[in-house]
Amino acid sequence: MILTADNEYCIVPDACVLLPMPMCDTILRLAEEPAFFRMAWSEEIFEEIRRGLASPRFSYPAEKIERRLRTMRAAFPEAMTALPPGLTEGIKGLPDPDDRHVVAVAIQARADTIVTENLRHFPRAALSPHNLQVLSADDFLVHQFHLAPHALLDKLDRQAAAIRRSRKEILRLLEPSAPEFSKLCFSGR
Repeated sequence: MILTADNEYCIVPDACVLLPMPMCDTILRLAEEPAFFRMAWSEEIFEEIRRGLASPRFSYPAEKIERRLRTMRAAFPEAMTALPPGLTEGIKGLPDPDDRHVVAVAIQARADTIVTENLRHFPRAALSPHNLQVLSADDFLVHQFHLAPHALLDKLDRQAAAIRRSRKEILRLLEPSAPEFSKLCFSGR
């Protein structure tokens, strides 16, 4: 749904979704006005992004990592969610206790969905008591497309123009992590 005063649909993007620049850029642009949703994240999620971008897989230099995080903070200052003491520790039922902070952010921000590539880390049984769902980035973007296809394609076009590329090039960059979404957008439905 497109964000309105009556619609407070909120997502918590897991760090793994925000590491690849094409996906990060797309998610962030969909949260810009007119927003499809609002986002929530935390210092812990930013720390995971920092470590991930510095890892051998991405090998970003420290100044580029910090610039990206500063830009994200500045663009969405309302997204930063402080966690009260004890909330993270109280999360139960996750296979990896290191993921509890993501669920804690979702609870604190009254989010609807956690968007992640690590679906098995967030079993439905652990999320349902908190009225949370989990979606892959691909499934999440497919849902956004179906809610407002023309508005979404306009945002992709603006994303492409901002980096002097075509929509087709953006979709090719997204295709490895969002194949169904890319297919939908290529068809232009």
